[in-house]
Amino acid sequence: MPVRSQRPSRRGPRAVAATCLLACLVLARSPAAAQAEPVFSPVATETCEQEVQQSATALSGHAVLDCIGRSAQDCMMTPGGDTTVGMMECLGAELTYWDARLNAAYADRLATAQEQDAELQDLGSAADRIEGQLRAMQRAWIAFRDASCHYERAQWMGGTGGGPASVACHMNETARQALKLEGWWGE
Repeated sequence: MPVRSQRPSRRGPRAVAATCLLACLVLARSPAAAQAEPVFSPVATETCEQEVQQSATALSGHAVLDCIGRSAQDCMMTPGGDTTVGMMECLGAELTYWDARLNAAYADRLATAQEQDAELQDLGSAADRIEGQLRAMQRAWIAFRDASCHYERAQWMGGTGGGPASVACHMNETARQALKLEGWWGE
């Protein structure tokens, strides 16, 4: 096998830069260099809410509002959760959690409203229909939430914090509405 002598490289700066770029791309694709994905679990929020329920009479007391965002905060403490993208993923995951609760609570309230409206109709009552008022309230709440969160984002004047601030706002407002529809703060 012939032996080659090693000569100094005569490659120009572009070739060296291309080699460096290729090496960076290979390293970026390696599992060790891959960015960790944050991990979301609703346990912190649910545990907090259970503790509040045990200390509150019925579903009264506003301490439950302190539970909103607990799971997102825990998620942000996991690898990858401390970046802007990670923060948005964590906040977005808790937003999805609260949105599912809100939708379930709204569906329950809607079914109850329809039953109550049927009773009112059977009685010949001229009172406002509960279903219509529930739907109007929810539509108005959606408009309020969206306007409020657009304003929150605008406060960042185009900065990178606007994304997480907007998602956090949606999470907070959605959680508050879900809790209200679930029966917190009495009827």
